[in-house]
Amino acid sequence: MPDDDKLRAAHRALVDRVQNGEGRAAAEQRARAFSNDGLSPPLDALIGKVATRPTQVTEADFAAAKASGFSEDQLFELVICAAVGQSARLYEAGLAALAEATVDGRQDNAT
Repeated sequence: MPDDDKLRAAHRALVDRVQNGEGRAAAEQRARAFSNDGLSPPLDALIGKVATRPTQVTEADFAAAKASGFSEDQLFELVICAAVGQSARLYEAGLAALAEATVDGRQDNAT
């Protein structure tokens, strides 16, 4: 298996594990955290920050999510899902840009 295929397989395995593997948080919650969509307050604020502005995450964000009924284990899993989800989106966007640049480069060189 070529190295690129191994990397993509490892990426798919990671995504599958964080979304569907055993955990304290429900698979549906993990999927929503992964996609950063459809979460209720205050969890949406925490997950949104993790995905898009991680330097702005505060203890208050965690405290609010915990006060709404989530355990520390569940929050840990959801934060990991959010981070992996955001990195997966960036990874896929990078691969798409690389593929487009490669195709465009071949087309430019052929003309």
